[in-house]
Amino acid sequence: MTRQQLIEQIRIKRSFLCVGLDTDAKRLPVHLLDKHDPLFEFNREIIDATAPYCVAYKPNLAFYEAHGLHGMEVFEKTVKYIKENHPHHMIIADAKRGDIGNTSQMYARTFFEEYDVDALTVAPYMGEDSVTPFLEYKGHWVILLALTSNRGSNDFQLMRDEKGERLFEKVIKRAQQWGTTENLMYVVGATQGRMFEDIRRIAPNHFLLVPGVGAQGGSLEEVCRYGMTDDCGLLVNSSRGIIYASSDENFAEIAGNKARQLQQEMAAELEKRGI
Repeated sequence: MTRQQLIEQIRIKRSFLCVGLDTDAKRLPVHLLDKHDPLFEFNREIIDATAPYCVAYKPNLAFYEAHGLHGMEVFEKTVKYIKENHPHHMIIADAKRGDIGNTSQMYARTFFEEYDVDALTVAPYMGEDSVTPFLEYKGHWVILLALTSNRGSNDFQLMRDEKGERLFEKVIKRAQQWGTTENLMYVVGATQGRMFEDIRRIAPNHFLLVPGVGAQGGSLEEVCRYGMTDDCGLLVNSSRGIIYASSDENFAEIAGNKARQLQQEMAAELEKRGI
């Protein structure tokens, strides 16, 4: 998916919602446990119910790797299902990969050739040669961890050098030498509030993947006020707040309702910006 295609989908859907598929076997509705493949059935129903209201899906690899080979089969089936049935949705593999160059090359081959996802989250700690192998794949995106929503982000990401520059700012600035607004996004947690102003000063046009709205307490209105650009520039992710909104037999319908509520809020924010 190109940047322009993503922007077109945001305009068509009046939404910049990304649904996180953090599928936990211990939280599945009981009635699904009799199905042949409960994990995939859960994903399928969630996807079909939320597809009208979102532009992207983000399977979190940890929730699939935890089930060994079967879990990775579910991940692969989920990716194929989205591609075949909802082909205009971006697929983000939330795997947070990043290693020395030849290892990153194998990770890139895995996700961009074998699974053919649109985007992959990547950890920047090991520097340029750990990131650029992912950027070599035309039509695919690297989503670089910049300023995350967890409490521990304070441990390193906000550390200042002798000039007062914070580590996350260094990451964002340096990474712009490796990629462009066409293939590089940044992860910025919704709980960071007015920090989006600082990020937009150094990365005014890059898309941001924003987790933390919903269950983690981030404010959509605040994210949009400080982080939205003239072509939106945001993908706001909600996982638990949507997919686990209910454990009853109508869980997918409730998930769809939650996604629609967010979509309506997003439509209002887009309208404010004249998008």
